[in-house]
Amino acid sequence: MSEIWRLSASELTLLVQAREISAGEAARAALDRLEAVNASINAVVDCRPEEVLAQAERIDAALSRGESAGILAGVPVTVKVNIDQAGFATTNGVTLQRDLMAKQNSPVVDNLCKAGAIILGRTNTPAFSYRWFTSNLLHGATRNPHDPALTPGGSSGGAAAAVAAGIGHLAHGTDIAGSIRYPAYACGVHGLRPTLGRVAAYNASLPERAIGPQMTAVSGPLGRRLADVRLGLAAMAASDPRDPWWVPAPLEGPESPRVAALCVRPDGLETQPEVEAALQEAAQRLRSRGWRVEEIENTPPLREAADLQIVLWLGDGFAAMEAAAIKENDPGALAALAGHKARAESLDLSSFSHAFTRRASLVRMWREFLSKYPVLLLPVSAELPFPDGLDLQGEAAYRRVWSAQMPQIGLPFLGLPGLTVSTGMHGRSPVGVQLVADRYREDLCLLAGEAIEEGGPAIVPVDPR
Repeated sequence: MSEIWRLSASELTLLVQAREISAGEAARAALDRLEAVNASINAVVDCRPEEVLAQAERIDAALSRGESAGILAGVPVTVKVNIDQAGFATTNGVTLQRDLMAKQNSPVVDNLCKAGAIILGRTNTPAFSYRWFTSNLLHGATRNPHDPALTPGGSSGGAAAAVAAGIGHLAHGTDIAGSIRYPAYACGVHGLRPTLGRVAAYNASLPERAIGPQMTAVSGPLGRRLADVRLGLAAMAASDPRDPWWVPAPLEGPESPRVAALCVRPDGLETQPEVEAALQEAAQRLRSRGWRVEEIENTPPLREAADLQIVLWLGDGFAAMEAAAIKENDPGALAALAGHKARAESLDLSSFSHAFTRRASLVRMWREFLSKYPVLLLPVSAELPFPDGLDLQGEAAYRRVWSAQMPQIGLPFLGLPGLTVSTGMHGRSPVGVQLVADRYREDLCLLAGEAIEEGGPAIVPVDPR
């Protein structure tokens, strides 16, 4: 049973529920894998083995009594250091928060535990979760398990690196501008940004978030198989009264035609040939499984949505963000804020009102588009995963990063779900595609994603040593 850690979450929980494998065995296998490879990538920055094993004992005891232990019974899962887990520091990669101890779990942690998951450890993030690169002064840098010269992505870089390396069978991440989708892309796994309101969120240890982040930041799952991402979403999406944005929407919507649009260069994106090849291959996999895929020249406005998202994310409370970043003195956080300082400081009541007024128009355009094309296939990024630390190599490099990431940044402003599907490798670099559907239609993203997944190589854990 030493290779339990290689199993998918879907396979493992069935074996645990059938009592063919104990939750204790699954936990010990996960801890052994963490011990073997985490030092090479620094994905998990807080793990307490005795608590992990105690969780497993409770699950095995419930099963021995004939009780249901949940849809993730016995599955080791990691959670990101920017959400509350009782008794742990909600550091968000910041030295200023090293002693910010949570007294209660966030809804995500509670829902994972209710589903029978074993919380294996807490994963790294850039300081304040601001970047698509994962390093900070408190926990250090996370490395991409495929190639340490590449970024593992951010801000859920630790989450993606962990699950790619077989540390846990599922990972929790958060996404306000691509922070689930980009790490999944960079580390060669799958990652889902759900619709706003799908997964309840709340950190009692921190002040209430500003309105921009409230309306655009979400939690979601990353995994090596899309069946696992489905399970993770179902567990995370349980109700919780602490989030006023949570919506009791069904996980499965009405039957929909299997029709997708392919857009290689939305709003003139300078998509690299390697990325275009992955998109065309994904479209062909869909067609071979009965989907009708129509290539289109453009989508409704996405670049404008991305610009407005940056304003809401970084402009809503910019002065306080900047003061905290200056005090922290983290190079990545300072670069992220400096790169958008002029735009962020332009936000006043009038422009804030304009952003939300314009949002209604853009959302209307996108929902009309998605009524014709239930699924949209487009790039995650214009480029293959960046060299690690590229955003710190001068103004031109910084602009290159933000320009390439436009397809991720726009979606949160629109409130739409997005799914990164890993499609394989280009040399030592992972590559993948992004799927988009209408609000609360994560099921359509997953349906199309599974068709793409079936036509490609299976994702297996990487040995980063």
